[in-house]
Amino acid sequence: RVSGFSEHVEDVKMAFDRDGDKADISATIYADINIIAGALKLYFRDLPIPLITYDAYAKCIEAAKLSKTDERLEMIHEALSSLPPAHYETLRYLMTHLKKVTLCEKDNFMNTENLGIVFGPTLMRPPEENTLTTLNDMR
Repeated sequence: RVSGFSEHVEDVKMAFDRDGDKADISATIYADINIIAGALKLYFRDLPIPLITYDAYAKCIEAAKLSKTDERLEMIHEALSSLPPAHYETLRYLMTHLKKVTLCEKDNFMNTENLGIVFGPTLMRPPEENTLTTLNDMR
């Protein structure tokens, strides 16, 4: 989990703002993959409504506290199924990509726990920006 240099992350963000899907983020331009990952996290963090919406956040936190795995998974599935279609499809696409990242764990050291630490707070957050609430929810 290495942060990309912030000025390069901003460059990537500006390139997408300016050029959209034609922005060149190839390895020849940005050799450090952490810059691209940083830009992606910045995009998700800056969304006015998180990818996992506030309504789904509460349900996911409640589900995480369930001790029975099958009940927990069912409740998470219900919460994510309630997402707006654009949120759901974006999350599904991102999760497919992050699964591929975990397949290279021996090289990149990014297992599911590390990815959760890195991406979790950018994908879901409580409706109120209260650090104490967030910390309590993490327990």
